[in-house]
Amino acid sequence: MDPIAEEPIAATRRWLERAVIGLNLCPFAKAVYVKQQVRFVLSDATTPEALLEQLAEELVYLRDADPEQTDTTLIIHPDVLTDFLDYNDFLDNADAAVEALDLQGVLQVASFHPDYRFAGTADDDIGNYSNRSPYPTLHLLREASIDRAVEVFPDPDVIVERNLETLEKLGTEGWRKLFPD
Repeated sequence: MDPIAEEPIAATRRWLERAVIGLNLCPFAKAVYVKQQVRFVLSDATTPEALLEQLAEELVYLRDADPEQTDTTLIIHPDVLTDFLDYNDFLDNADAAVEALDLQGVLQVASFHPDYRFAGTADDDIGNYSNRSPYPTLHLLREASIDRAVEVFPDPDVIVERNLETLEKLGTEGWRKLFPD
């Protein structure tokens, strides 16, 4: 892979290491990352339709993959759905793909975007940073892995509250310092 094509994956790895794992925004991410069970896919899609096709292919791949080898997939798509509202609208298509492949209860799609914004929040609300990635990213998760995580952490609202506290203490300037490069 050439260095230009490799950059979105490298940036996503840095984000995962420094923010998601480093700030413990997701207490379940570290285990699969250190066991190298995260599949990083750089999409060359330039249209939502092409991304949807690739998403369907990756859903089937993850469904069929040995969880000990690949537990989760991050599809990084730097050239399509860069506008957050378009991206957010696309998530209905992602959910429809899961349903069309009869994978409800097996796999789900989580969402990350550089301009992520939770409903009812201001653009600069620090809480949005919990879902802000360097590039638009679709995260494919196994429901079985989520179920195991919930057994350990039965109240996911605690994670959300802790993340908000962490991000508020850090602030936007602290967030920027995580990524000086």
